[in-house]
Amino acid sequence: MSEVSSTVAGVAERVQAWWARRQWSKGREVPYDVGAYRDAWAAFPALVRQYHPDLNAGIALSQVPPAADVLLLWQCDVGHRFAATPAEQRLRPGRERRRSAWCPECSEQANPTRTVALPMRESVAAPAITENAVLRPRRARKVPPVCDKTPRIPAGEAFTSPCAPKPASAVEERLRADLNQRLALTPGLNAVRVAKPFFHHLEVWPDLVLPELRIAVEYDSIGRHGLEHVGKREAADRRKDRALRSVGWEVVRLRTGKLEPLGPHDLQLPAWNDAALNRLVDVFRGIRGPLLVDAYLR
Repeated sequence: MSEVSSTVAGVAERVQAWWARRQWSKGREVPYDVGAYRDAWAAFPALVRQYHPDLNAGIALSQVPPAADVLLLWQCDVGHRFAATPAEQRLRPGRERRRSAWCPECSEQANPTRTVALPMRESVAAPAITENAVLRPRRARKVPPVCDKTPRIPAGEAFTSPCAPKPASAVEERLRADLNQRLALTPGLNAVRVAKPFFHHLEVWPDLVLPELRIAVEYDSIGRHGLEHVGKREAADRRKDRALRSVGWEVVRLRTGKLEPLGPHDLQLPAWNDAALNRLVDVFRGIRGPLLVDAYLR
């Protein structure tokens, strides 16, 4: 694969030209100090592993703003090299959990695109399209049906859904148990009815559903391979939050592993413990008021 992507070479700058321009505009030999953007890249360990300063004019990844329109050279674990901007790389994971999802060439090998060669005959001419020819309309794209298991209840109501996934980690179970010990809220609910389909369901499944407070709690980490809640998965998280807020709920995300807050009430936590539980209850008070929240304290 070429080290310079032809699709973006006309827009983004090569790293050497970009660095020289920033030196001139800032009037500094080092426009961005080493470590200036370390926190912004910390949530993408797969990208940190793929980036090598020696392939990029000696510039460290922590010196590159995530929004910079610059072509950087990356090398995957297999050894494939490819050029991509910071934005392209941060969005690249998508729904793939494999590490190969961070490399275009590995992804292509994992899911090769089928190319069908059509026979060409010089003796057979293509039929001419006349004024009276009837063109067939294009087939409409099939829209997957919405799941019919969601009960017909008002949008914003919480309920127990058979479609909801099981807790993904032991931390979520501990978080749920700690909150149940602190607040006397209705247990066992795992879904909220929303107004518009969310991935073919008229419901969303927060990690914790607190119906009396109309607050949903999400526990976010980057996962084993650093692909969770980043890139396109982050976009899905934001869409989920908007769906909940549109029906009168508020969302509190507990962000770990250097993940940045997405909403006004999110907490960045190094770990889940008693101090984190106290902070979370204080956030509930800030959202719904201490009079309501304290009424449910055990």
